[in-house]
Amino acid sequence: MEQKHTREEKMAAFGRMLDVLDTLREKCPWDKKQTNESLRPNTIEETYELCDALMKKDTMEICKELGDVLLHVGFYARIGEENSQFDIADVCNELVDKLIFRHPHVYHPSQIGAFNPKPLPYGEDHEKSEFSEAKSVEQVLDNWEQIKQKEKNGNKSVLSGVPASLPSIIKAYRIQDKARHVGFDWENKQDVWAKVREELDELETELKKEDKVRSEKELGDFIFAVINAARLYHLNPDNALEETNQKFIRRFNYIEEHSIKAGKPLTEMTLEEMDALWNEAKQKEINK
Repeated sequence: MEQKHTREEKMAAFGRMLDVLDTLREKCPWDKKQTNESLRPNTIEETYELCDALMKKDTMEICKELGDVLLHVGFYARIGEENSQFDIADVCNELVDKLIFRHPHVYHPSQIGAFNPKPLPYGEDHEKSEFSEAKSVEQVLDNWEQIKQKEKNGNKSVLSGVPASLPSIIKAYRIQDKARHVGFDWENKQDVWAKVREELDELETELKKEDKVRSEKELGDFIFAVINAARLYHLNPDNALEETNQKFIRRFNYIEEHSIKAGKPLTEMTLEEMDALWNEAKQKEINK
């Protein structure tokens, strides 16, 4: 891979970002008044904008949005430094030491803390030999979850590491995946389809009864089962749904554009007319 910038140039660029952030924090009225709480909604928005760019595979937009997310990381570290809690060096060192601790198949535990003089929240009894034989992606992931349990300030339970604020589809996937790492999973992935059909039958039963409360619960069970099936077949349900969202938007926009050209509002078009345009948009995508 061709190297675009040298290590020194990368370090200089990172330092330049920190310098600009320090200046803005001291001299810009908006930047001066920001707190962790006020920045949080913006961070969420920037993260979603990065996700949009990633889905579109827009290289320049990805680069731009990564910068916005990096700015927020630096901003939170700056606020932590002002409160004498931590700074960007602590953030980087904690990350590096965590990566070393969770990759004993690559690093020796003695390398933890090599660049960090502060006490570390990692288990002192961790030995390289315990998880040193990871030779596949699955073994690495299984070890990762078990090693996290050994950290002094690590997760108290298998599922406690799943953020409560995660979007529901991603949360369901992560819950199922974490349970898998400790052996709670289907022995044969094909068996999941019986569960999917069972949950669909139960949903249809409650819908026929017009019991909204029970129907919503069964709908949740059905979606959870479908996500489980996607996971077992190594499909990302959140990415899959977003691709379908984008596909629907493109095709519906096609219908709307043609209704405008024809001078006929969507509300005056028949379902058959809209279906015909939908299929036309679909065919255009297939022929591309």
